[in-house]
Amino acid sequence: MSTATALRTFPDVRADFPGLTPGWHYLDTAATAQKPQAVIDATVNAMGRDYATVHRGVYARSADMTLAYEAARRRIAAFIGAKEEQIAFVRGATEAINLVAYSHPRKGRVLLSMLEHHSNIVPWQLAGWQVDVCPLTADGCIDLDAAEKLLTAEHKMVAFAHVSNVLGSPLDVARAAELAHRVGAELLIDGCQAVPRLPVDVAALGCDYYVFSGHKLYGPTGIGILWSDKLDRLPPWQGGGSMIDRVTFEKTTYAPAPTRFEAGTPAIIEALGLAAAVDYVGGIGVEAIHAHETALVAQLREALERRNSITLFGPENSAGIVSFAMAGVHPHDIGTILDENGVAIRAGHHCAQPLMAHLGVPATARASFGLYSNADDVTALVEGLARVERIFG
Repeated sequence: MSTATALRTFPDVRADFPGLTPGWHYLDTAATAQKPQAVIDATVNAMGRDYATVHRGVYARSADMTLAYEAARRRIAAFIGAKEEQIAFVRGATEAINLVAYSHPRKGRVLLSMLEHHSNIVPWQLAGWQVDVCPLTADGCIDLDAAEKLLTAEHKMVAFAHVSNVLGSPLDVARAAELAHRVGAELLIDGCQAVPRLPVDVAALGCDYYVFSGHKLYGPTGIGILWSDKLDRLPPWQGGGSMIDRVTFEKTTYAPAPTRFEAGTPAIIEALGLAAAVDYVGGIGVEAIHAHETALVAQLREALERRNSITLFGPENSAGIVSFAMAGVHPHDIGTILDENGVAIRAGHHCAQPLMAHLGVPATARASFGLYSNADDVTALVEGLARVERIFG
């Protein structure tokens, strides 16, 4: 499908997003996505009309809320090709990675990549893993040929981003899984940037753990997913109510997964909101979203490549994300001037300081698309950058 066709045939859904006020061009979806009215309504109803606790009440509303909460788990699991007992609700991808890093019974060497988010670096360090780093290809993808040479029997884990939050670089997860398993390691995938814009079937990918945050998938903040078909092999990470089987002062036994990882009163409202987000995205179709965002990326990269002042980072097939630098202008200044033009981008190190050092820049400007983005957003950004050039020229 051509760029023009993809943009012309994709439905205009901006009216579904009350946060997208007229004249405002939101290009920071990689940081957090705007919320459709369906998600807002689901959270409002869950917090108000339908609110009750789950799993503990014997009264009717609590039973109804428990059914809705567990139905949300099933809907979210189905969205990524998983079984409901394979996904645990956590506060976000950060907590999911921490959970695996701390709970994993075989701590050892972990292979990360140069493009990882801090949330896929710091937890492994804090939990006592020995970190090795896989380099990138010339166009900014994780170099799996290099990974193959780096991996040894000492590696117990490989943890890579499915899509880079800075470069939009997609990963061949199936090959990464094969390389990890060849040396007896497991593979954790950070899917925060992939799940909103790429079809994800965890069973087909072959990874051992897959994590993502709800707020990047058009859902609420404060909730995320840890998927694994090996959850029962992990001991609990946090203790408290709900995650137990039987408690005495001498000994406690724990509930099976995923309940053992959901200590305390869960994020009920957020779970129902995330399920509504999954339903909304599924109704449009992730394949269509991917084609739409791919067309927008191509349009923006083509426009920026014509400007001598602009340096583009990342591969041509970046997924929904375009990072760039402008000669002689700090990204924060770019972001400030664009804001005056009603264009919202991200400027900074994007929680990826090792990658910034690799790129030889203190920061980048980043435009990231969502399913509500359109060609007008690209035009507004390019016109805003022309103004930046005039100001600093």
